[in-house]
Amino acid sequence: MNLANSIDIRTLRFFISVYNAQNFSVVARKEDVSASMISRTIQQLEDALGQQLFYRNTRAITPTESGKLFFEYAKKITEQFDEAQKALHDRTIEPSGLIRINAPVFFGQRHIAPWLPELSERYPRLLIELVQTDEFIDPFRESTDLIFRIGTLTDSSFHARIFATQKYHLAASAQYIARYGTIENPAQINQHKCLVYNGFEGPNRWLFKMGDNEWIHYPVIPALSSNNAESLMTAALGGMGMVLFPDWLIGEALKKGELIQLLPQYEVSIKPHTQHIAAIYPNVRHPPLNIRVIIDYFSEVYGSPPYWQK
Repeated sequence: MNLANSIDIRTLRFFISVYNAQNFSVVARKEDVSASMISRTIQQLEDALGQQLFYRNTRAITPTESGKLFFEYAKKITEQFDEAQKALHDRTIEPSGLIRINAPVFFGQRHIAPWLPELSERYPRLLIELVQTDEFIDPFRESTDLIFRIGTLTDSSFHARIFATQKYHLAASAQYIARYGTIENPAQINQHKCLVYNGFEGPNRWLFKMGDNEWIHYPVIPALSSNNAESLMTAALGGMGMVLFPDWLIGEALKKGELIQLLPQYEVSIKPHTQHIAAIYPNVRHPPLNIRVIIDYFSEVYGSPPYWQK
């Protein structure tokens, strides 16, 4: 074992004080410890370094050449440590520096990017990198600080702040309904034109249930499938077919009457398990300030329930 690895900052501070005072008792009174404790600490430091740092006699304690050399390094180390402490303290006062955020493509476009100008105004020293992808990423490998994700939360190696439970709606435009008619039950799905999202996990499944019954999957043959939700929304708004989309994506069109909800008596989804919209970050004891303020900011912006569900 390398004894030098056991040298701590407190030992270096004692050494610097003894170097400047050239007296154990003076340093002991200043630090409110015994002179023997200061002497023992310096002796242990010399043993760890394998060098004599001070000449000791009854009248004075004077540094050796090794002591003079080590003093310069010890001073730099403690100064750098103090600077690091100050920088970390400053970060607890005002968020600053780069934070890397990863988010789903269309959710990021709809519900993250529009709120970034206000976030930047609130925290002007914060630098934001937003990467949008619908695929799973490893935050350790991708050097990502905060991930916005939609799904079932299972990984215990991450902390998660849940913003909302995702809800789905089946909908079509008034133009489509006027031309093809409405739908009375899920079994009639294949009598209609369906617009289906086809992502990296494959085509979405359309699931329906009523009350406490089990979810039932009704297979659909897409009139249009796409890996771009915005394209499917455009087609639905144009009257091409029905979509089954989450509330954060379709809610505004429903409020404006651009799309009409179908089968409101049924719960609809693409997965049988509850899907959460959450901010995920590595499981650390003290999350960095940058992560905390961004999570708090979006929690405030989204509200409870989130604004897209009101």
